[in-house]
Amino acid sequence: MSSPHSGARASELTDGDLLRPMLRVAWPLVLIQLLQVMYNVGDTFWLGRLSADAVGALSLAFPIVFLFISVGAGFTAAGAILVAQHTGAGVDREAGRIAGTTLGYVMLVSLVIAAVGYVAVEPLLDLLPADAATAANVVPLAADYMRVFFLATPFLFGFFVFVSLMRGYGDTRGPLRVMVVSVALNLALDPLLIFGYGPIPGFGIEGAAWATLFARLVATAVGWYVLFGTDRGPAVRVGDLVPDLDIVRDVVKLGVPSALEQSSTSFAFVVLTAMVSTFPPAIVAAYGLGNRLISLAFLPAMGLSQAVNTVVGQNLGAHKPDRAWRAVRAALTVAVAVMIPVSLLTWLFPTAIVSVFLPPDAPDAATTVGYATSYLGVAAVMFAFTGVFEIGRGALRGAGRTTSALAFAFLGLWGVRVPATYLLVFEYGWGTTGIWWAVVAGDVVGAVAVLAWLLHGTWTTSIVDPAEHAPADD
Repeated sequence: MSSPHSGARASELTDGDLLRPMLRVAWPLVLIQLLQVMYNVGDTFWLGRLSADAVGALSLAFPIVFLFISVGAGFTAAGAILVAQHTGAGVDREAGRIAGTTLGYVMLVSLVIAAVGYVAVEPLLDLLPADAATAANVVPLAADYMRVFFLATPFLFGFFVFVSLMRGYGDTRGPLRVMVVSVALNLALDPLLIFGYGPIPGFGIEGAAWATLFARLVATAVGWYVLFGTDRGPAVRVGDLVPDLDIVRDVVKLGVPSALEQSSTSFAFVVLTAMVSTFPPAIVAAYGLGNRLISLAFLPAMGLSQAVNTVVGQNLGAHKPDRAWRAVRAALTVAVAVMIPVSLLTWLFPTAIVSVFLPPDAPDAATTVGYATSYLGVAAVMFAFTGVFEIGRGALRGAGRTTSALAFAFLGLWGVRVPATYLLVFEYGWGTTGIWWAVVAGDVVGAVAVLAWLLHGTWTTSIVDPAEHAPADD
């Protein structure tokens, strides 16, 4: 039988007013995304005080690291989808069993990824066709950062799966509180471990990675306590951590397309970074800095996308497809209304925004700021389109249409952005301007395509039959 707490959570999203409860789910997710970005922005801020080469090293390291992380992230997304639809269908014990199996399975995957990633750092970086100065000054720093970062992988996954499962259940405030603690710890440790203080030695770029490891460890410990030691979230029992093969098959069926979506996205960024690395270090640093600042602008759309994932999943689980579609339309409207002012601010004040994160006395600072400013000015054109693109794919994931979400992500990046970057930069001689406009082209085409597919309307059916799981909820 459904617990009173979880039943209220499900009915809040599947009955009555729609926009208000969806925004209640969304705003903590926006803040979680903001805090997630703060990990990277905090590292960028303090490493910018170390050197522009250290910022460039993050630009090289992050796409490769994310390629590994995305494999496990796909399975956490699958767990969130199944938890959401079973919660909407009112079969809470099954939702708890799914949550436990997802948690156990993802942690096993994370250990494998950590081991493989750690030993593959140098071979992967050697594949980049780096400019001579970039190879000499930036690539070794990226290797130092990545080795420590891969040690943190199990703790990253432990927290990510906690957030995903709670989101599928409809509770986003609990993960937000945990995230606040984790980010505060990371921001406090960053300058301490990068530069050192008193008897504590400075570890340079490795210090940023060690700060992430300690902060994620704390977040994982607190998150698991919430799942197993309190009545918040899915009803997970310790025995549920032993993978149930039937549930694993469902997680893999949904998770493989999600993992492919995220890994193909991250691999596309590796390829893009490889192309950018043929330029001097100032451009590499500007590209990485611009990407991090753009990710800040995308936060409202990303938070709404994840909220739509939950609301669509729970309403399709409750067999209310019309309400699921209304949620998507409302989220699209809100995203466009929010992203247009963000675009205007970014277009009007790009230099001021960039200069916050790279002090004028840093090496190559003026050149890096100039390129990053140009990047932001062009990218501002696409923000509303990016909001539509994110929310459209979030709706498809919530419906369990992870293969469709994969197809649209593939279209935006591999169908448009990667070839456009190559053609504009190397064939037509646009230089850095070609890099910036290829980013815009990918998201604009992706947004138009996913919106057309949503309007086609074949995605609004549930993947859960509550009758199949009724005995498990007794």
